Amino acid sequence: MKLSVIICCYNEKDTIEEIIRRTQAVELGGEWTREVIVVDNFSVDGTREILKKLPADDELKIVFHEENLGKGSSIRTGIAHMTGDYMIIQDADFEYDPAEHALFCREVERRNLAALFGSRVLGGQAIYEYAHAYWGVRLLTATTNVLFGGRLTDVATATKMVRADVLHALNLVGTTFDLDFELPCKILLSGHQIDELPISYKPRTYAEGKKITVMDGVRALLVIVQNRLRWTPVLKSDL
Repeated sequence: MKLSVIICCYNEKDTIEEIIRRTQAVELGGEWTREVIVVDNFSVDGTREILKKLPADDELKIVFHEENLGKGSSIRTGIAHMTGDYMIIQDADFEYDPAEHALFCREVERRNLAALFGSRVLGGQAIYEYAHAYWGVRLLTATTNVLFGGRLTDVATATKMVRADVLHALNLVGTTFDLDFELPCKILLSGHQIDELPISYKPRTYAEGKKITVMDGVRALLVIVQNRLRWTPVLKSDL
């Protein structure tokens, strides 16, 4: 089994090199191998220069966008370059711990899951820096469950693991943070279940570089409704 870790970054010079190191240091266990695909979304703070100086590594692929295309576009670029059996999204800061990738690998292998998301609230934990972020995620998660028959507790989590055949079949068109919500909607619409695993979470503040705003939440709600109305085909085969 091979895991494709997609790391999208934009202006993360203080964390990008360390998050790559931490990701590659994880022992996945069993017969798992790994590739790390870093997509730089035209950073202007020195992140690109750091990435260009990294030593050659057979496990590491780095892709540079020549303009800022949005996080969703960066994830789709990563998907286009992946060769693994599963994809997992890893943020370029320290909010999510790549050490937990091994737990995800064991769980999907044991149960042959189509999709496994990390949940920041399972187990009774709910660590958020801002109240509007917590309640916004609750609203988005409840809406997704009602409209798509899901059983999610944290639809907005960044840690999303999806089996390659399921992923490649989906017609993903999101370009910004909207893809974080398009992805679960279309997985559920395609007839697959999304399971969850409790994860740790260390939220950062806006002063520390957090980029998601209230308006992103409003746009996410719109994306969820649009996918329920099937404004775009769910599967590539539907095109």
